[in-house]
Amino acid sequence: MFHPTVARLTYRALLGRRRALILFALPGLLLLMAIAVRLLTGADDQVAANVLGGFALATMVPLVGVIAGTGAIGPEIDDGAIVYLLAKPVKRPTIILTKLIVAIGVTVVFSAVPTLIAGYVLNGNSQQIAVAYAAAAAVASIAYSGLFLLFGTVTRHAVVFGLLYALVWESVFGNLVPGARTLSVQQWALALAQKIAGGGLVTSDVGLPLGMTLLLVVTAAATWFAAHKLRGLTLAGDE
Repeated sequence: MFHPTVARLTYRALLGRRRALILFALPGLLLLMAIAVRLLTGADDQVAANVLGGFALATMVPLVGVIAGTGAIGPEIDDGAIVYLLAKPVKRPTIILTKLIVAIGVTVVFSAVPTLIAGYVLNGNSQQIAVAYAAAAAVASIAYSGLFLLFGTVTRHAVVFGLLYALVWESVFGNLVPGARTLSVQQWALALAQKIAGGGLVTSDVGLPLGMTLLLVVTAAATWFAAHKLRGLTLAGDE
């Protein structure tokens, strides 16, 4: 279910000049912020949790997910290049799964890894905060990649809808509206971070079993629907 040629083409699309600049800029900003905070405040566990939770997980991870998830397939649909890919003897679910794996890989590298490094810079991983948030960023990357890959498949305005979801739903409603927190990828991921860090500085409104279940269900559902939509595009192209 993994196609090397599709993967190579997707990597090239995601790491093109414009997207690469944004992908490197967000982690770079996090690392600069971590260095500045450490120099100004020293090693402070609460400050480290605030930076990693408030910027890394709440802002950087979903934005990287938007870039990677929508960029994995959206541009090919917009410019019509998807027709050439669909003409190849490759199963449509294989195309979607391959692009999902690539999107997850890119999102993890550009979000979870910088989060881990920033955590060590901020407080040396005291109370497992760096590892906790890096793990949360990694599992959130899976769900975000699935969701935003779906957006890229169903609409030409995937980036706009992705940004609205990431910045409005996740960052605003997911943090401020109690009922919406249960439906927030960020909160699901924080359940894992809370387990690793032992609570206290890292908390989630969702229990770990429910959070991990929802992450898997949303990712699987988004992937299935994206593959289903791609089959529809094939039929339309054939007509």
